[in-house]
Amino acid sequence: MNDVTTPPRPWVLHVDMDQFIAAVEVLRRPELAGRPVIVGGRGDPTERAVVSTASYEARAFGVGSGMPLRLAARKAPDAIILPVDGPAYTAASEQVMNVLRSTGAVVEVLGWDEAFLGISTDDPERWARETQAAVLAATHLHCSIGIGDNKIRAKLATGFGKPRGIFRLTADNWSEVMGERPTIELWGVGSKVSKRLSGLGIHTVHELAAADPAVLVGEFGPRMGQWYADLGHGRGSSVVDDTPWVARGHSRETTYQRNLVTRAEVEDAVRVLVGQVLEDVLAEGRPVMRLTLKVRYAPFFTKTFSRKLPAVTTDRAALEEAALSLVDKMETGREIRLLGLRAEMIMPADPAEAGPVKTTPIRGAF
Repeated sequence: MNDVTTPPRPWVLHVDMDQFIAAVEVLRRPELAGRPVIVGGRGDPTERAVVSTASYEARAFGVGSGMPLRLAARKAPDAIILPVDGPAYTAASEQVMNVLRSTGAVVEVLGWDEAFLGISTDDPERWARETQAAVLAATHLHCSIGIGDNKIRAKLATGFGKPRGIFRLTADNWSEVMGERPTIELWGVGSKVSKRLSGLGIHTVHELAAADPAVLVGEFGPRMGQWYADLGHGRGSSVVDDTPWVARGHSRETTYQRNLVTRAEVEDAVRVLVGQVLEDVLAEGRPVMRLTLKVRYAPFFTKTFSRKLPAVTTDRAALEEAALSLVDKMETGREIRLLGLRAEMIMPADPAEAGPVKTTPIRGAF
């Protein structure tokens, strides 16, 4: 009888860079190492802006991403506050992803600072350690790595490994590690969903796993209800896809240092956003099929308004007309502190869903 060699087992690794943006800034300014660093807006806490990231030293003071920069400065008065530098983070991210690809893994990029790796090995911890070492040697940046038998478990495992660590989460230890944790700690469960689950008497991951799927379907619908039922068990896809990511849309938003008060101010601001978004759209070469306007009223109440266009287009006048029609849905008499505009484009393989494409030459677009 011939010996049969067992092939290596497939695994999913989730690589997450540690305090990525802050770490890039510290690399550029080594004197900041070990000090509380906050990155957000233009680096001016007297302006309206939010924290993009905070170093671990700043987080010890209660500073977190999304927090108003002014509040962060009060919590950590000795922190160094720096402006956001998108191009620098993009360059650092590309360097990291190139290192990950060089390991021989299938790499699915999730964002600036994280990616899934598809590998086959009998020793995933060794692969993870070697990956950490390769990233550190090439970029001087540290990362944490979660090991899982699918994406969900790998993603959640990373949190147990931070910072600079490695953790394995699989079907074998899922219940032990996750069972008594609140549902909000699951990937894809935010505060709203966790509150709805609580309304069903489901507070922990164990309770979610034990829940009747029919009850979840009744609350969340057939697709998401079943998804949450599977999530309670940690079930999910294990396929890592290295197909290049294609943006479905482009967004721009502005927080105004002085509230917009009049209709004319709002319309002028919307026209500016249309121009900014259109620049990104034209670079993609795909027409717009839907617009969404984000409005943040003072002091801090946010609503969104959306409409599908009658015909897909890159025509500035048509986009301005559609965007301004969304302004009509806004509450009158309320001051505006932020406006954002998202343009959703047809995907490369899609037909022109809304009919013929109405275009504007790039030269005449602005």
